Amino acid sequence: MAKMTKRMKTLSAQVDGAKLYPLEEAIALAKANAKAKFDESIEISMNLGIDPRHADQMVRGVVGLPNGTGKSVRVGVFARGPKAEEALAAGADVVGADDLAAAVQEGKIDFDRCIATPDMMALVGRLGKVLGPRGLMPNPKLGTVTMDVKGAVTAAKAGQVEFRAEKAGIVHAGIGKASFDADKLLDNARAFVDAIQKSRPTGAKGSYVKKVAVSSTMGPGVKVDVSTIGAG
Repeated sequence: MAKMTKRMKTLSAQVDGAKLYPLEEAIALAKANAKAKFDESIEISMNLGIDPRHADQMVRGVVGLPNGTGKSVRVGVFARGPKAEEALAAGADVVGADDLAAAVQEGKIDFDRCIATPDMMALVGRLGKVLGPRGLMPNPKLGTVTMDVKGAVTAAKAGQVEFRAEKAGIVHAGIGKASFDADKLLDNARAFVDAIQKSRPTGAKGSYVKKVAVSSTMGPGVKVDVSTIGAG
């Protein structure tokens, strides 16, 4: 286990590890503990009562955060002709077809989000071993395989967040930057929580949301009282 630095000890002392804080207070604490020399991200983590190894217990989707993430998202689009032009006009960073596929195959991946028109999926499907492990494979359920290229690019640039449960049933996402106003972070957190709650799979039994925590990139985790995470 890594040795805790003096700075982390100081920050951790400001957070009661045994206490469950209301969501609003937890976000305020995480924001206050973001003391690094860069604008830290504020992140939320949710431990769900699911086993993602079972198909009927998988939690995956996308959510648009009302105040964005504060991050610059590079978008790559697989498209030809008018749809390629539409993608470029919408602000896509990389657009192409066979040329883009060749670049990806060589490991040149200059994007954080990948979108494709349906007719491109035969080509994109061959890149599964490269894009899949990076979480970049376009998926109709996530709105990244679509003819509405403009809408998909705009949503990605505006702060749309993808989420997917990990093996331990944990989902997490960045909900903004430490420089955001606390109320904007709270709005984003509630939007994310709402999306997770609406994504409850049919196979989930018993308690769905078990634990929630909020933290900054370099700060200590702040445990959240699950009863306070609903909108309102």
